[in-house]
Amino acid sequence: MPLDRRELIAMSAAFSAAGATAGRAEETSPSSSGLMPWGAYLDAMRPAGDLVAQTWQPESEQMRAEVYRQLMMNLSLGYFVYFQADAEHPDFGPFLNSVFLLQPNPDDNYWHAPLRGDRIYRVSGERGSVKLVTFNTGSHQMGTTAEQDGRFNTPFLDFDVDRKGLVHDGKIDVILSAERPAGYAGDWLHMDPATTYLLVTAVSYDWGVEADPRLAIECLNPSGPKPRMSVQQIDERLRGLTRFVDQLSRRWIVYDKRLKAEKGANTVFDYSFNGEGRQIQTYWGGVFDIEPGEALLLETELPARRPYWNVQLNDPIFNALEYAYRQSSLNGHQARIDSDGRFRAVICAEDPGVPNWLDTVGQTQGTFIGRWYDCDTRPLPKVTRLPVSEVRARLPQDTPSITPAERARVIAGRNRGLQMRRRW
Repeated sequence: MPLDRRELIAMSAAFSAAGATAGRAEETSPSSSGLMPWGAYLDAMRPAGDLVAQTWQPESEQMRAEVYRQLMMNLSLGYFVYFQADAEHPDFGPFLNSVFLLQPNPDDNYWHAPLRGDRIYRVSGERGSVKLVTFNTGSHQMGTTAEQDGRFNTPFLDFDVDRKGLVHDGKIDVILSAERPAGYAGDWLHMDPATTYLLVTAVSYDWGVEADPRLAIECLNPSGPKPRMSVQQIDERLRGLTRFVDQLSRRWIVYDKRLKAEKGANTVFDYSFNGEGRQIQTYWGGVFDIEPGEALLLETELPARRPYWNVQLNDPIFNALEYAYRQSSLNGHQARIDSDGRFRAVICAEDPGVPNWLDTVGQTQGTFIGRWYDCDTRPLPKVTRLPVSEVRARLPQDTPSITPAERARVIAGRNRGLQMRRRW
């Protein structure tokens, strides 16, 4: 239930007094070193370019260019992660979306806020009407360390705000802390003491039609007003940002390299994402490797209960392929289900004139990933490699034909819908 204003004021005062001592101790902690010359920060990022050697196509000039582009993307994203907010003065900054493309789900927009396990936080606002809104807490957001990110709330997406009963008349007002505050009877989520971030995910099914959530986060026991950032703090964040540029790409480029080596191409398998348990949302996918003029025909049964599902294409370094101006993903709202109740999609570079085209955006290699969320079954699709000219013969006879003009209208609507979604 929403916090009573008087209760909130009283809680904030008590929390602030409790946090003041810890805050003063933190402020006086010395930095390990002073500010470096500007060129030293730039030099620290130079080794990231060597990641080209870890890709599927290390000799390709095109691949080298795309790795460089990805590193610059990471640098842009990293500013939000390291400089926009701190754990005592949090704010939701963008994490993954149609600009920061290192494997976001095209249906999702993600917002990141820094946390500390010894603080108490309030998240409040409106849920909106998107398909799903989820909270994920964890330690060390991916890219901020050389290790894998850790999520404490398992199974994955268990902090679905609807499943947790956090929505009341369209509103959310919840406390996150290691211990439930004394005397507080409202909505509360346990926060592991080692928590360093909260990730909010808004999953859209009908792009641009559904309303995005409007949420604010506040620390109820900061040590004081947000101060001017010190030389030592700026230096520490700059050093972290230079590592982030490499570490975020390294995680997924190395993952993709291992994936192709171990699984091969043009098959479908269950994704486990390095052994992390996924119980509510499960994944399937594979590597596509086709020549110009070829396609993969993807076919699957569908669960009877399927609140949310989708499939997307990624490039060889795990960027989501362009999905505003190209149809490189489909979800359960966008896809056409065949008359026999199955879903079929065609993965290829040239338009095969069918509704469920997954556009490779000129790529001959990449990955595809599908998701089943809270479904009663988890079927494993199959793929068949064949010439594009033979695709129509392999589809049900009542499969509609899509003209170039119709395709253009679909893409235009897709682009408008995506731009209407909140990304920042």
